Amino acid sequence: MVDQSASAAVNRQIVFSSIPDGLPTLDNFTLVESPVPEPQDGQIRVRHLFLGLSPSARLRMAGDSDYGAGMPLGKPVQGQAVGVVDISRNPAFQPGDHLVVNGGWQSYSVTSGRGATRVDADLAPPSCALGLLGTSGMTAYVGMLDIGLPKAGETVVVSAASGSVGSVAGQIAKLKGCRVVGVAGGAEKCDYVTKTLGFDACVDHRAPGLPQRLAAACPEGIDIYFENVGGAVRSAVWPLFNDFGRVVLCGMISDYQNREGLTGPDWFPILTHRLTIRGFLLRDHADRRDAFLADMADWYRSGMVRYREDVADGLEQAPAAFIRLLRGDNFGKTLVRLADG
Repeated sequence: MVDQSASAAVNRQIVFSSIPDGLPTLDNFTLVESPVPEPQDGQIRVRHLFLGLSPSARLRMAGDSDYGAGMPLGKPVQGQAVGVVDISRNPAFQPGDHLVVNGGWQSYSVTSGRGATRVDADLAPPSCALGLLGTSGMTAYVGMLDIGLPKAGETVVVSAASGSVGSVAGQIAKLKGCRVVGVAGGAEKCDYVTKTLGFDACVDHRAPGLPQRLAAACPEGIDIYFENVGGAVRSAVWPLFNDFGRVVLCGMISDYQNREGLTGPDWFPILTHRLTIRGFLLRDHADRRDAFLADMADWYRSGMVRYREDVADGLEQAPAAFIRLLRGDNFGKTLVRLADG
């Protein structure tokens, strides 16, 4: 484990050094050391405890995208971190406060506090603020409840069902009385989805015959599809929709590496089955945060929602962990642990 005490002499950073061609490689990132930043008047310094890795960062590495401005070369890779304030020159924050900040892949960051989210460290471990009680959990909550609109008795299919968003989305659908079928990569993940998370079935997308096995798992068709993957999984789902089905378009990780030559499904079933397809970005739903935190915290404390983290130790492991995430080799919310909190 890496020690990042406040007395550390350097700020270790993972710098975005070159634009990936397809799947990123370790050569696209560089580990550097710089002086620990000092906050100015009105600023705070945050010592990072965990980094939260997100596949959407891959889109920004290719330039400007709907997820935000392109990621600049020569700067720390951008992303969320949860940490503790160790120096404050802003009266709104005190040393010891736990915050989620867009601090990037580094040991320390300095911020005015604008955009930072306070973390209740007594509610759950601080790392949960990057996953279940953070962006991942709220994405699942908004996507399933506000866009999927699940009704008891409906069949819901969730891709990337063992991941940080899909696992929670499927459990929310179960709480609403739905029959939930997951799609995940490998027998171990499928066992976790059914035996631990409580999904009714899970289909291994890496095994042969995905369309036939998914159809067998959904004998009454599909009413809601929570889309995290795209590609072959989406193609297998498409013919199985019931009339007035809904597609919650959360992400398409299989399409992030190469946007060239992508082909979509036949659009005729959208007409004949009167489907609703809606993409969403979490930043449009900030008004739902209080309701999300109240519900999810209650579900977490009561054991009604289960949660798993995939943790790598040490800042230097961030690039490899990010690549594993994009390959689908992660198991739960992908985090990098930098220090004890």
